[in-house]
Amino acid sequence: MGYGLRGIILSLTIVTTLFSPSFAKTCATYAFASNKVFSACNDLPVLNSFLHYTYNPSSKTLKIAYRHTNVGLSRWISWAINPTSEGMVGSQAIVAFQQDDGKMKVYTSSIRSYTTRLQEGDLSFPVSDLSATYTKNEIIIFATLGLHNLSTNLNQLWQDGQVSRNSPMAHDTSGNNTKSMGTLNVLGHSRSASGIAGSGSKTKKRNIHGVLNAISWGIMMPLGAIMARYIRVFGSADPAWFYLHVTCQTSAYIIGVAGWATGLQLGSQSPGIQFTTHRIIGVILFFVATLQVIALLVRPKKDHKYRIFWNIYHHSLGYGVIVLGIINIFKGFDILNPDMKWKRFYTGIIVILAAVALVLEVYTWFVVVKRKQAAKTEKMSNGRNGHHGYI
Repeated sequence: MGYGLRGIILSLTIVTTLFSPSFAKTCATYAFASNKVFSACNDLPVLNSFLHYTYNPSSKTLKIAYRHTNVGLSRWISWAINPTSEGMVGSQAIVAFQQDDGKMKVYTSSIRSYTTRLQEGDLSFPVSDLSATYTKNEIIIFATLGLHNLSTNLNQLWQDGQVSRNSPMAHDTSGNNTKSMGTLNVLGHSRSASGIAGSGSKTKKRNIHGVLNAISWGIMMPLGAIMARYIRVFGSADPAWFYLHVTCQTSAYIIGVAGWATGLQLGSQSPGIQFTTHRIIGVILFFVATLQVIALLVRPKKDHKYRIFWNIYHHSLGYGVIVLGIINIFKGFDILNPDMKWKRFYTGIIVILAAVALVLEVYTWFVVVKRKQAAKTEKMSNGRNGHHGYI
């Protein structure tokens, strides 16, 4: 009886484990090796398949990653959209498989009839960024689709089949191969796994993280440096330039720390996703900017013998923060991949700030040289007057 009871308990434990949601494979917990991030995903109901996607309403493009697991070496996979009906005929497919030489073959194919083989050809809509990978019995198709003339509620199909001599053969016409179709609402961002709220929250946090860092490190820091270097040239601006500089840089630091903290939170919520360079630069920015704040508290007086060393320290770290901040913001653009208008907008701001700095730099040198010449003339004049006085 004891062994029988143990056997029942063990069997129930195994069954519970197998059917526990925490052990089920879902798209919501998947992390791409290439650090690609998509705003939504679906666990497709059959054929061990998953679809990750991001829809851009302004450009009407759909970025997809179709994953098909448990794929043998001699099998092909495909994912398709049918703009005209729910069936196979008329579907616009993307096909991928590993060839005999080990290289991946990925191409587009328009299905015109039930007897049509998966021949390579153009689709009824543009496709770009087409690629495929095969790792650990999983094939992933990456692509960007132009949906300018298509509805946002799409008929999707997915399939797999045998490959013979680098040529896809007909797929099975029974079982799950007849059930591999459904609809995809690219605006709904629906997930079959619970996690849609988390995805929306992460997207919002990514945007907040990007905006905070762009404003702090990318705009306010350069603006504060411009105030310190050029406004002080005007005698009447002293000490107003100093308070403007401190206010601008302190505000930038506070906003930047908020953006940095948001980035750390995003990292903790995205296991397996690492943007190493962006993260390292962000950490360096935080510590260097913190050293700048500390330096402000121990700032020597102008006539102090160590003031020159403090100036070198302060200026070097300050310009370093600005350069690293701008570099990291463009790294962030590559990660978030927003509309090009935002990248152009920020680039325009940087160009304007650089142009203003260049004009003020020229003017500053003009003023400095003019003052030196005036001082030299006055010195020579005083020297001559003094010389005549001794005669």
